[in-house]
Amino acid sequence: MLAATDYPLLNIFWSMVILFLWIAWFWLLILVFRDIFRRHDIGGVAKTIWVIFVIVLPFLGVFVYLIAESRGMAERDVKEIQTSQQQFDAYVKSVAATPGGATAEIEKAKQLLDSGAITAQEFEQIKAKALASA
Repeated sequence: MLAATDYPLLNIFWSMVILFLWIAWFWLLILVFRDIFRRHDIGGVAKTIWVIFVIVLPFLGVFVYLIAESRGMAERDVKEIQTSQQQFDAYVKSVAATPGGATAEIEKAKQLLDSGAITAQEFEQIKAKALASA
Protein backbone atom coordinates (compact mmCIF):
# COMPACT_ATOMS: atom_id res chain seq x y z
CA MET A 1 0.00 0.00 0.00
CA LEU A 2 1.23 3.47 -0.87
CA ALA A 3 1.78 5.68 2.17
CA ALA A 4 1.89 9.46 2.09
CA THR A 5 5.51 9.43 3.20
CA ASP A 6 6.46 7.28 0.21
CA TYR A 7 5.05 9.82 -2.26
CA PRO A 8 6.73 13.22 -1.66
CA LEU A 9 5.31 16.58 -2.65
CA LEU A 10 7.45 16.94 -5.77
CA ASN A 11 6.22 13.58 -7.04
CA ILE A 12 2.63 14.77 -6.58
CA PHE A 13 3.46 17.96 -8.45
CA TRP A 14 5.16 16.01 -11.24
CA SER A 15 2.17 13.67 -11.51
CA MET A 16 -0.14 16.68 -11.84
CA VAL A 17 2.03 18.15 -14.61
CA ILE A 18 2.04 14.83 -16.47
CA LEU A 19 -1.75 14.54 -16.10
CA PHE A 20 -2.23 18.10 -17.39
CA LEU A 21 0.00 17.46 -20.41
CA TRP A 22 -1.79 14.18 -21.12
CA ILE A 23 -5.19 15.94 -21.09
CA ALA A 24 -3.83 18.81 -23.23
CA TRP A 25 -2.47 16.29 -25.75
CA PHE A 26 -5.85 14.61 -26.14
CA TRP A 27 -7.52 18.01 -26.42
CA LEU A 28 -5.16 18.87 -29.29
CA LEU A 29 -5.97 15.56 -30.97
CA ILE A 30 -9.70 16.26 -30.67
CA LEU A 31 -9.26 19.78 -32.09
CA VAL A 32 -7.25 18.52 -35.04
CA PHE A 33 -9.67 15.70 -35.88
CA ARG A 34 -12.65 18.05 -35.50
CA ASP A 35 -11.07 20.53 -37.87
CA ILE A 36 -10.11 17.86 -40.40
CA PHE A 37 -13.64 16.49 -40.59
CA ARG A 38 -15.48 19.83 -40.70
CA ARG A 39 -13.38 21.23 -43.56
CA HIS A 40 -15.17 21.73 -46.85
CA ASP A 41 -12.19 22.98 -48.84
CA ILE A 42 -10.50 19.56 -49.10
CA GLY A 43 -11.83 16.25 -50.34
CA GLY A 44 -12.04 12.84 -48.76
CA VAL A 45 -8.63 11.72 -49.97
CA ALA A 46 -6.85 14.67 -48.39
CA LYS A 47 -8.81 14.18 -45.16
CA THR A 48 -7.82 10.52 -45.14
CA ILE A 49 -4.15 11.37 -45.66
CA TRP A 50 -4.26 13.86 -42.77
CA VAL A 51 -5.97 11.32 -40.49
CA ILE A 52 -3.45 8.59 -41.36
CA PHE A 53 -0.59 11.05 -40.82
CA VAL A 54 -1.95 12.04 -37.40
CA ILE A 55 -2.56 8.41 -36.39
CA VAL A 56 0.75 6.96 -37.65
CA LEU A 57 2.98 9.82 -36.46
CA PRO A 58 0.83 11.50 -33.79
CA PHE A 59 3.20 14.15 -32.47
CA LEU A 60 4.58 15.11 -35.84
CA GLY A 61 1.17 14.90 -37.51
CA VAL A 62 -0.59 17.13 -34.97
CA PHE A 63 2.17 19.71 -34.89
CA VAL A 64 2.50 19.84 -38.68
CA TYR A 65 -1.28 20.23 -39.00
CA LEU A 66 -1.33 23.00 -36.40
CA ILE A 67 1.50 24.83 -38.15
CA ALA A 68 0.08 24.37 -41.65
CA GLU A 69 -3.59 25.03 -40.87
CA SER A 70 -3.62 27.34 -37.85
CA ARG A 71 -4.91 30.35 -39.80
CA GLY A 72 -7.56 28.21 -41.53
CA MET A 73 -8.62 26.71 -38.19
CA ALA A 74 -9.07 30.17 -36.72
CA GLU A 75 -11.05 31.38 -39.74
CA ARG A 76 -13.32 28.34 -39.61
CA ASP A 77 -13.90 28.87 -35.89
CA VAL A 78 -14.80 32.53 -36.45
CA LYS A 79 -17.13 31.61 -39.32
CA GLU A 80 -18.83 28.94 -37.20
CA ILE A 81 -19.33 31.40 -34.33
CA GLN A 82 -20.72 34.07 -36.67
CA THR A 83 -23.13 31.58 -38.25
CA SER A 84 -24.28 30.43 -34.85
CA GLN A 85 -24.78 34.04 -33.73
CA GLN A 86 -26.78 34.86 -36.89
CA GLN A 87 -29.00 31.82 -36.35
CA PHE A 88 -29.57 32.83 -32.73
CA ASP A 89 -30.37 36.43 -33.73
CA ALA A 90 -32.83 35.21 -36.38
CA TYR A 91 -34.51 32.97 -33.82
CA VAL A 92 -34.80 35.78 -31.30
CA LYS A 93 -36.27 38.08 -33.95
CA SER A 94 -38.78 35.44 -35.03
CA VAL A 95 -39.89 34.87 -31.45
CA ALA A 96 -40.03 38.59 -30.71
CA ALA A 97 -42.04 39.25 -33.90
CA THR A 98 -45.06 37.44 -32.48
CA PRO A 99 -45.93 39.48 -29.38
CA GLY A 100 -48.04 37.47 -26.99
CA GLY A 101 -47.88 34.34 -29.12
CA ALA A 102 -50.90 32.08 -28.59
CA THR A 103 -52.55 34.50 -26.18
CA ALA A 104 -52.56 37.29 -28.74
CA GLU A 105 -53.99 34.99 -31.44
CA ILE A 106 -56.79 33.82 -29.16
CA GLU A 107 -57.53 37.40 -28.14
CA LYS A 108 -57.78 38.50 -31.80
CA ALA A 109 -60.01 35.54 -32.57
CA LYS A 110 -62.25 36.43 -29.60
CA GLN A 111 -62.58 39.98 -30.92
CA LEU A 112 -63.53 38.59 -34.33
CA LEU A 113 -66.07 36.28 -32.69
CA ASP A 114 -67.57 39.15 -30.69
CA SER A 115 -67.82 41.29 -33.82
CA GLY A 116 -69.53 38.45 -35.69
CA ALA A 117 -66.81 38.05 -38.33
CA ILE A 118 -66.26 34.38 -37.43
CA THR A 119 -68.42 31.65 -35.97
CA ALA A 120 -67.93 29.88 -32.65
CA GLN A 121 -66.65 26.80 -34.49
CA GLU A 122 -64.01 28.89 -36.33
CA PHE A 123 -63.04 30.48 -33.03
CA GLU A 124 -62.51 27.04 -31.48
CA GLN A 125 -60.37 25.96 -34.46
CA ILE A 126 -58.19 29.09 -34.20
CA LYS A 127 -57.91 28.60 -30.44
CA ALA A 128 -56.90 24.93 -30.84
CA LYS A 129 -54.33 25.81 -33.52
CA ALA A 130 -52.86 28.60 -31.36
CA LEU A 131 -52.60 26.36 -28.31
CA ALA A 132 -51.04 23.56 -30.37
CA SER A 133 -48.33 25.86 -31.72
CA ALA A 134 -47.47 27.23 -28.27
